[in-house]
Amino acid sequence: MQLSLPTSALETLEWGWDAWRPGFDLLREAPLDASTVATWLATWTTLSNLISETYARLSVATTCDTTDPVAERRFHAFLNDVYPQAMAADQVLKQRLLASGLEPEGFAVPLRHLRAEAALFREANLPLQTEERRLGNEYNRVIGAQTVHWDERELTIAQLAPYFEDPDRRVREQVWQLASTRQLADREVINDLWRQLLASRLQLAANADLPDYRTYAWQARQRFDYTPDDCLRFHEAIEEVAVPAAERVYARRAARLGLDRLRPWDIIARAPEDNPLRPFANGEELAARGEAVLSQVDPVLGTHFGTMRREQLLDLDNRKGKAPGGYCTTFAAAGRPFIFMNAVGMATDVRTLLHEAGHAFHVFATDALPYHQQRSVPIEFAEVASMAMELLAAPYLRRGDGGYYADEAAYARARIEHLEGILLFWPYMAVVDAFQHWAYTNPEAADDPSACDTAWDGLWSRFMGTLDWSGFESDRMTGWHRKQHIYRYPFYYVEYGMAQLGAVQVWRNALHDQPTAVKRYREALALGGTVTLPELFAAAGARFAFDQGTLQAAVTLIEETIDELQG
Repeated sequence: MQLSLPTSALETLEWGWDAWRPGFDLLREAPLDASTVATWLATWTTLSNLISETYARLSVATTCDTTDPVAERRFHAFLNDVYPQAMAADQVLKQRLLASGLEPEGFAVPLRHLRAEAALFREANLPLQTEERRLGNEYNRVIGAQTVHWDERELTIAQLAPYFEDPDRRVREQVWQLASTRQLADREVINDLWRQLLASRLQLAANADLPDYRTYAWQARQRFDYTPDDCLRFHEAIEEVAVPAAERVYARRAARLGLDRLRPWDIIARAPEDNPLRPFANGEELAARGEAVLSQVDPVLGTHFGTMRREQLLDLDNRKGKAPGGYCTTFAAAGRPFIFMNAVGMATDVRTLLHEAGHAFHVFATDALPYHQQRSVPIEFAEVASMAMELLAAPYLRRGDGGYYADEAAYARARIEHLEGILLFWPYMAVVDAFQHWAYTNPEAADDPSACDTAWDGLWSRFMGTLDWSGFESDRMTGWHRKQHIYRYPFYYVEYGMAQLGAVQVWRNALHDQPTAVKRYREALALGGTVTLPELFAAAGARFAFDQGTLQAAVTLIEETIDELQG
């Protein structure tokens, strides 16, 4: 089977559907039986990798510069002309493979996913999915344009983060209010985007003959191993175990600052006697020290990260016009990951880099699998790869190991902040996830942004009630505006909470035997999507569980480690 395609997606960025069509036509007509299935799947993988990387590179360009009209035009041209046609043609190939009854080696789990995708597919949904991506891109543009003037400079909201560590409470409050005012200026714009996204998602579910979007999302995200009710029970476990632990974190921080209560601008403030943690000066230093740290974790992983540096697969520094957040995406045809983030010189940036490096290592580890369907990893385990790397790298963050912190006190503070952040994350994750459960099972109410404000506020009080927001209730209740997953990746958030539990278990193993824990971690990553989610967790030395007992064991280990670091 001869398929003539470029070797690099850099040559296909301007391709329209007519250029892609012959590859799908060839696969649709080629013989498919036991003797040809391996070649057929390999050819499909070559085509899929190239079109996937084309999409990824076009998308990356719009996030690296949200003001670039050429990048936006090319991306939207792909979304409008190529994406729907490619998805429809890909669906024909999926149906053909399923109808053949063939099951190549290592393909049982991918076939389960293909059956779910085939059952969910509706051609009428293709333009809706394109519109959903366009609206998500518009959300990025709105957030990326949010800047303020402070200290005689125009700064992005992300660039204000170091000021929230300032010991001077008046500075913190002024900066926080400045950012708040700018964010609230986009309240109506984001409300309008939300209503459009909600309507589009409800129609996706209706077209697929499903009762609500939550049911649709469960099938689309291929959640075979847990249910919506399991998530609600996870929320209850967080309320019972993690919320009290988070309250203890806030109490320690208030005491350290000499405050009776914490306000929103106090959360990451440092005490006057603490020097600011500024572990690197710029993105290049962040990357260089990151490579040194990761080489200590495992030489192969360090080599992978070095490859990314040499091949310019990192965009780390924050700048005006850059989309918010951080991510790792895959350039599938090249077999390479790409890391995007908004570093401003803080300890949280170090953790973000290590987190995204974990995702990058997953890309390297699965590249040896022969077919692209086998490289599709459940998000719940993909986040174990990233979150576990934050913890596995922790012993090597000292400057003496090539890391970031020159003295023991700074190292201990960075570790404590990371571990406290895990405790604080679970309650926040519960707010984000529970909000989406409410929104998509109460769509008529969720169509009213003020009802969304009220729902978010109630969940915030349930899980995050310690902070004092007096006088800033509008900021608290519009927190759902500032979580991009709600707009761009619906129902993609509980995975972080589940994965964090898995990552803590991997870390617990590493505390007893770091080399073996890292070895099992790498072996689990290399499985890709060829085994089930519980089997992936088990391969990494963890248990796929999120009950109260499992959560309590993780919280206890974290708090004991914090006590040790505090001396």
